[in-house]
Amino acid sequence: MSTAYRWVMTEVGKPFEKVHFELEPPPPGEVCVEVAGCGVCHTDLGFLYDGVKTNSELPLALGHEISGRVIAAGTGCEASLGKAVIIPAVLPCYECDLCNRGLHNICRSQKMPGNDIQGGFASHITVPGHCLCDVDEAKLDAAGLELADVSVVADAVTTPFQAAAQIDIQQGDLAIVIGVGGVGGYAVQIANAMGATVIAIDVDTAKLESYRDYGAALTLNATEYDTHSLKKAVQAFVKENNLRATEWKIFECSGSAPGQATAYSLLTFGATIAVVGFTMAKQEFRLSNLMAFHAKAQGNWGCAPTYYPATLQMVLDGKIAMKPFTQQYPMNDINQIFADAHAHKLTARAILVP
Repeated sequence: MSTAYRWVMTEVGKPFEKVHFELEPPPPGEVCVEVAGCGVCHTDLGFLYDGVKTNSELPLALGHEISGRVIAAGTGCEASLGKAVIIPAVLPCYECDLCNRGLHNICRSQKMPGNDIQGGFASHITVPGHCLCDVDEAKLDAAGLELADVSVVADAVTTPFQAAAQIDIQQGDLAIVIGVGGVGGYAVQIANAMGATVIAIDVDTAKLESYRDYGAALTLNATEYDTHSLKKAVQAFVKENNLRATEWKIFECSGSAPGQATAYSLLTFGATIAVVGFTMAKQEFRLSNLMAFHAKAQGNWGCAPTYYPATLQMVLDGKIAMKPFTQQYPMNDINQIFADAHAHKLTARAILVP
């Protein structure tokens, strides 16, 4: 096989370094994917800038939002050869007791590209081949999308889709999305497509305005409210629109301490908080609020591969818009793109293309 490259993290806070390596034939049960695109995620920023530990030792290529084409297949994966695919951001083993009981998200042998194994900021990646999501390229073309465009389905889209499925979004629900960045923005679209009335909350007016045409029935800038008045604003909207005053579905997607505090402050009777965003910050909560409201908090680690086809279909059907919220860049610009993402200079989710 030929020479390939990956951009590796060598030390926290240091620029990525480009290294070349020889492609080896994939072992049994694995495939080699030529990367079409790899999205830049908040988690990647945490690894590079915030000291979040990777499970694999450095140097390591980050990147877990990956689409591409299978160019080589190990024994048992021959049927995938030549296919366009999305690689799940978390790859369960499908062999252990947890997997056999359908608990794929907590598989203890799971592999996450850019964390447990070499990731997608590369020309090629070798991964387990048993749970790839096939992409119908004719339907992709009909939707006006390229294979690189759907790389972010692997996390930014499937993660809130699973969160919505886990907290059972139904027609007529009120969904409140806190933080409408890469993941939260798709949570707005998904909850709306599932029949909920959606309130979007953020501190960035421009981001909020961008979702008024993509599923947000009401947008609220959190900087304009204190905790009490924000809940009052939500309650007023609920009353005006004859929505339920109970059982709100709250998506915490900001991955920030203020966002988590806001989510908890909006608890009401029968509410559920979907904890989607990640932060190292600690919180002090009165846990008994969950008891008093008979409410729930649901974690959301990655997305089980079983949800991927349905999520991708929503994209192909136009229920989830991709193009307005993503931007492709050459992978060789990775250090500048990460710096811009860290400085909050990007207005769309970056997709790095080899």
